[in-house]
Amino acid sequence: MSSLSMLNPLNSMNLRQKTITLIVLIVLLLVLVYASSLSIDPASILTNFTLRNQPPSLEHLFGTDWLGRDMFTRTIKGLGLSIFIGALASILSSIIAMIMAFISSVNKYGDLVMAWLIDFFASIPHLLLLIMISICLGKGAMGVIIGVACTHWTSLARVLRVEIKEIKTSEYVQLAERFGKNKLWIAKEHILPLVITQIIVGTLLIFPHAIMHEASITFLGFGLSPHEPAIGIILSESMSYLTTGAWWLAVFPGLMLLIMVLLFDILGEEVEKLLDPTKAQK
Repeated sequence: MSSLSMLNPLNSMNLRQKTITLIVLIVLLLVLVYASSLSIDPASILTNFTLRNQPPSLEHLFGTDWLGRDMFTRTIKGLGLSIFIGALASILSSIIAMIMAFISSVNKYGDLVMAWLIDFFASIPHLLLLIMISICLGKGAMGVIIGVACTHWTSLARVLRVEIKEIKTSEYVQLAERFGKNKLWIAKEHILPLVITQIIVGTLLIFPHAIMHEASITFLGFGLSPHEPAIGIILSESMSYLTTGAWWLAVFPGLMLLIMVLLFDILGEEVEKLLDPTKAQK
């Protein structure tokens, strides 16, 4: 029994170290991609008609497009834009979710209204509502960011609403109410520290959905402007050239977008394991 009890802490420590190492590697890789995109001047992505639709090579890793532009450079620039939009949209979405969840904790009427709003927004297809909001706001980056933020808060709000309800029934919250503490003080001192893990993990898990939906509506023509170096624009433009055999115009940008989405998904799961030890055992 003593040897087993010694092994359990060691296994937990090794698992924690592996989780932290994986998180650090993913964060460094994502930061590298974003920093690389910032270092690329859009004016440096020059057209060269003598290099139109060149296949992948050592000089052009992802080949060139129909204007002779380097596809690797365009893809990295597009990924950086997707990270920026995804970060803003997911943070705004989490803020909306927090506001909705805390309003639902005020009284039963607030809870009923918030429950109805959550069910209402969750019942509308994300892509359809996102397109409508983006069009109403004139499309572009701002329209996409606000559209994604307004359509991806429901899942996190539902989780926070349940968590807050459970916390409010605890003895220390009821004791604070008896001592005359107001709801704002209770929310700041007792509720927020206990739901911060769900907020962080929820924000990270919204990230890949935000990136995919941004690319989707941009691909359909309802998102970013055509002159923006976005992955959705690149994929949309490549459709006209796939029949000519220029497969690299869609394969590499699409693959890089998929890898980035998977990295954010893994990052969210690993952070959840790190912040909530009970998840690490599953």
